[in-house]
Amino acid sequence: MEWQNWFLLGISYYFYACWDVRFLLLIWFLTLVSYWAGLRIAASADDAFRNLYLKVYLAISLGVLAVFKYFNFFSDSLHRLLSTAGLDLPTAHLSIVLPAAISFFTFESLSYVIEIHQRHLPGTTRLRHYALFIAFFPKLVAGPIERPKVLLPQIENDRYLTWELMGRGAFLVLLGLVKKVAIADGLAPVVDAVYSSPSAASGSDILLATLAFTFQIYCDFSGYSDITRGISKMLGIELSQNFRFPYFSKNPSDFWQRWHISLSSWLRDYVYIPLGGNRLGEQRTQLNLMLTMSLGGLWHGAAWSYVAWGLYQGALLVLYRWAGTLRPVAAVPVAPSAVNSVLRVALMFVLVMYSWLLFRAHSLTQILDFTQTLLTGPYSAPQLKPPPLSTWAGLLLLAGHDTWAYRTGRAAFYARWSPLWLGCGCAALLLVMAMGLSNARSAFIYFQF
Repeated sequence: MEWQNWFLLGISYYFYACWDVRFLLLIWFLTLVSYWAGLRIAASADDAFRNLYLKVYLAISLGVLAVFKYFNFFSDSLHRLLSTAGLDLPTAHLSIVLPAAISFFTFESLSYVIEIHQRHLPGTTRLRHYALFIAFFPKLVAGPIERPKVLLPQIENDRYLTWELMGRGAFLVLLGLVKKVAIADGLAPVVDAVYSSPSAASGSDILLATLAFTFQIYCDFSGYSDITRGISKMLGIELSQNFRFPYFSKNPSDFWQRWHISLSSWLRDYVYIPLGGNRLGEQRTQLNLMLTMSLGGLWHGAAWSYVAWGLYQGALLVLYRWAGTLRPVAAVPVAPSAVNSVLRVALMFVLVMYSWLLFRAHSLTQILDFTQTLLTGPYSAPQLKPPPLSTWAGLLLLAGHDTWAYRTGRAAFYARWSPLWLGCGCAALLLVMAMGLSNARSAFIYFQF
């Protein structure tokens, strides 16, 4: 079995080198330092030394992340702030390229060291196993952010392939390709026509483009996750589910248990809970939520629009907690449960859709302009070119898939299909994916993070 690990490690490094071979040095550096820190923490019985090694690695990993991803952002922001005060000082600016996947593999290395420090994980004594955990190519570029307790045992133990795993993996890969090629790439021109255009857009165009981006980002990111999980299944490895039908969420808390689950759980375990979670009173809980979600927004990129998105998500969580403390008046009639559920899902969808406006906007100025236009108009006949037929076909398939999975409570409901029905499902996905091949290609959105 070790030859498989060596082969996968070599393929993973080749995959990453195709982006920029120089950044192999960075992933090797963080791999070696985090592995060393894990060994030292695991071997030490003295809490003072354990804490010291943890702090050293936190400083190194977060320092690397800050230099490559955030230095220019904070330097430019400080320069603009000083300029408003009348101080025109020279600005330090680094001419560096953002390494692909730096946020993902940095967080994975942090979780490894922290889990060992918390005595939740013994760590591994085989560098090649840990290196593969960090660099495993299907999830390397855009996640999910895997926990060592999930992936490391699968690397260390024997793996076996079955026809069932191959069939389920193929179905997931095709589903992900439909999401990406047919839907996300088909919707991208609609979104870009509004968000990347310098001309003023009407309220109708902004509304439709934001709705299109709501499905584009879901299909783009969850499509990558499906492809990742499908390829991994065909290699005998099970990765974590990163999405669980987020647009069926009924409240903000439910949404973050369904959207980018690996990031939200990482922020919960390593930021929110260490800050005190909900153990220090309601006001501190609200502050912890705002801080955690602000960091979650900043994790996505060095821009104030991402910070605004994080603050908005934090505010939704705070308002949801506050609403939960209100007692309903008994005299107010209550809608039937089915109607109530639909209304809650619809309201949450609208709130999430506005959050994607914050996420997609290029600047705070564009956020303010688009928000004002949505509130005050003008609204005119849409000028946007509709997406191609393959996109509508893909959306129809996706609606059926997600609704069936949500209603049955089984994300992998197709695993119970007979080979005949699974083959028919794969054929339908392959047909729609082939229809979408004529769409203009666009990079996966989360490749930039």
